[in-house]
Amino acid sequence: MPDQFLKDLLLTPGTSGVEEAIQRVVRTFASDFADVVHTDVHGNVMATVNGQDGPTILLDAHCDQIGLIVRHIDGSGFLRVNPIGGWDIQILLGQRVVVHTDQGPIPGVIARKPIHLLDPDERKIVPKMKDLVVDIGSQSEAESRQLVRIGDVITPEPCLRELRNGRLSGVAMDDRTGIWVIMTALKIVHERRPRCRVVAVSSVQEEIGLRGAITSSYQINPDVAIAVDVTHATDCPGIDQNEFGRIEIGRGPVIVRGPNVNSRVFQMLMQQSELHGIPCQTNALGSPASNNGAAIQISRGGCAVGLVTIPNRYMHSPVELVAESDMVQAATLIAEFCLAIDSTTSFVPF
Repeated sequence: MPDQFLKDLLLTPGTSGVEEAIQRVVRTFASDFADVVHTDVHGNVMATVNGQDGPTILLDAHCDQIGLIVRHIDGSGFLRVNPIGGWDIQILLGQRVVVHTDQGPIPGVIARKPIHLLDPDERKIVPKMKDLVVDIGSQSEAESRQLVRIGDVITPEPCLRELRNGRLSGVAMDDRTGIWVIMTALKIVHERRPRCRVVAVSSVQEEIGLRGAITSSYQINPDVAIAVDVTHATDCPGIDQNEFGRIEIGRGPVIVRGPNVNSRVFQMLMQQSELHGIPCQTNALGSPASNNGAAIQISRGGCAVGLVTIPNRYMHSPVELVAESDMVQAATLIAEFCLAIDSTTSFVPF
C-alpha cells in the first residue's frame, strides 16, 4: 500500500523546467526531519542531515517527468506541441492529458482520425510530433487563446493504479520512485544519526540533459554519491534478455557495474545487501549511464558514484509499472550504505 508521500509524488505533475509543484511536495516531506532544506536558483531541492564528521554523501534522483509544450494554437483552436523529453508517438495517441495554465489545469485529449477514415497507406504510417493535436474542446482559436498561452506545458493525466502482487502503475514512476527512495533513505539515516553529512537532492531537468545534477553536484562537491533512477525491466514480452540482461520486477533494486560506477562503492553496496539480507540484482553498463550518475561522476575533480536503479516496465509511458517492494528495499540498502561510512572510508579504487 503506497504511503501518502508516494501518492503525492505520483499525482503531482512537473515537467522539465516546471517543477515547482512537485518540489513543494518534496520540501514539505523533507522539512519534517532534515537539518536544512534549501532550494537553489535552478530549482533543485537539497535536504541535508548533518553527521559528526566524515565525507559528504550525495543521494540524487530527478523530479521532472516527460511532457509536451504548447508551440502553436491553430485556426481551429487545436493545440500543436513539441516534446519535453523522449516520447514514443504511438504511446501518446488516445491519451487523456492536462494542460497546465496560469488559470489552472485544463483537460484535453490527444487522438487522430478514426481508423474508418484512414486510407490503407495512412494506417501504415506512424504520425510525427508535428501531426499531433491536443483537443481541449474549444470552438475557435480565440477561445483557446483566452485559456492557453504559448509555452504552457502538458502532461498525461496523473494516475496511480494498484495492481496485483504489490505492483504499482501510473504516470511519472520515472523518477518519482527515485525521489521516494532517496528521501525515505535520508529519513532513516536521520533517525539513526549518521557519522557523515548526507545530502538528498531532488534534481531538475534530467529528462532534457541531466542539467540539475550538473549544477547541484557542483555546489555540494560530494565525496561519494548514489544516483537513483529507474531501469528497464526485461521480464516482459518483446525484450531480448540476451542483449539487455535479466532484470525482474519484484526481485529487488538493481546495483549497476561498469565504468560509470566506482568499484569500491559497488562492493560496499553489495556488502550491505548481503549483511542486511536485502535482495538485489546486478546490471552491467559498458558506457556512462543515461541518467544523473553520468554527470555527477565527472563533476569538479570527480566523485565516487554508485547507481541503484528500480526495475520499471513500459518506461516513458503513462502506464509505467514498478514493484513497491523494490523501492522499499532500495531505500533500506542506501540508508545502510550511508550509515556504514565514516571518516576512514576510502573510495580510491586502487
